Amino acid sequence: MFAPLQNDHFLRACRRQATPYTPLWLMRQAGRYLPEYCTTRAKAGSFMGLATNVDYATEVTLQPLDRYPLDAAILFSDILTVPDAMGLGLSFAQGEGPKFAHVVRDEAAVAKLAVPDMNKLRYVFDAVTSIRKALQGRVPLIGFSGSPWTLACYMVEGGGSDDYRLVKSLMYQRPDLMHRILTVNADAVAAYLNAQIDAGAQAVMVFDSWGGVLADGQFQDFSLTYTRRVLAQLKREHEGQDIPRIVFTKGGGLWLDDMAGLDCEVLGLDWTVNLGWARWKVGGSVGEPGKALQGHLDPNVLFAKPEQVAEQARAVLDSFGQPHTDPNRVGPTHIFNLGHGISQFTPPEHVSALVEAVHSHSKKLRG
Repeated sequence: MFAPLQNDHFLRACRRQATPYTPLWLMRQAGRYLPEYCTTRAKAGSFMGLATNVDYATEVTLQPLDRYPLDAAILFSDILTVPDAMGLGLSFAQGEGPKFAHVVRDEAAVAKLAVPDMNKLRYVFDAVTSIRKALQGRVPLIGFSGSPWTLACYMVEGGGSDDYRLVKSLMYQRPDLMHRILTVNADAVAAYLNAQIDAGAQAVMVFDSWGGVLADGQFQDFSLTYTRRVLAQLKREHEGQDIPRIVFTKGGGLWLDDMAGLDCEVLGLDWTVNLGWARWKVGGSVGEPGKALQGHLDPNVLFAKPEQVAEQARAVLDSFGQPHTDPNRVGPTHIFNLGHGISQFTPPEHVSALVEAVHSHSKKLRG
């Protein structure tokens, strides 16, 4: 059904196998910093018009790959499609963040929650298949979802938040209700990611974007526990191919020891974590088990001059240290990425400088 894969460096790095250079992709790589994306979004009329149209979603997913020699594509969608399918009424006003028409803050609202019918998300799965076909084997396709905790933040707050007052109030005052929300979310996320795998996703990523706002102890109880519940239900392979699983917790460097035990192949890091230290803690050694690491350039580096962008990219690669090069054994591997999503204000030519620096310097590090 799909063309053979021509560039498997990203998947090999996920498996902790040696690669000729450090593979690279960018969180939110299809986005408003690209003029061609803005043109397509204007044709679609709205963000959801873009995300729910298979042809448009396919077009924008491939746009950054047409500009830059990236090593993976990621499905163009939004982390809030799952609660939208639960009936919460997602909308995006121009220039504003997401909003839900219905919030989940009391027993009655929580009682109504259920894992949605995945047919309501058919547009996502159709987009996955369409993108995978359009890629023609150029690079692998990553599917994704928000984590149960991150989804809960939006569901309770009704949108984005600066202080997470409402969701944390519910968590502390009625932990029973919060655990119920998170259980439903975890089962919904697992079903959603499995459907993306069935549709053609070759790796899947859980974005725990707001896990880092939790206190120690609460993170383990209200975020990590439910990320584990998702991972326990995910398909390990599809049509004879293993499906790597990536978990990214923004602000989660404090809990790297806890996350080392997750049943996933890759841990994503933000820019606050020392990459060499993370490699030492969880990366494992050659021939031994460990986690592949993904990250973790500060996205604001991309506002510096191109030569400074390149310098900072080289510094990230150097901080990881000597790359693993043994073709016969697994070992510590690194997938270059940003520490969070790329800003809409990023000059596109600065991304060119980043990609070139990562590929060229990582080749040099391998001799």
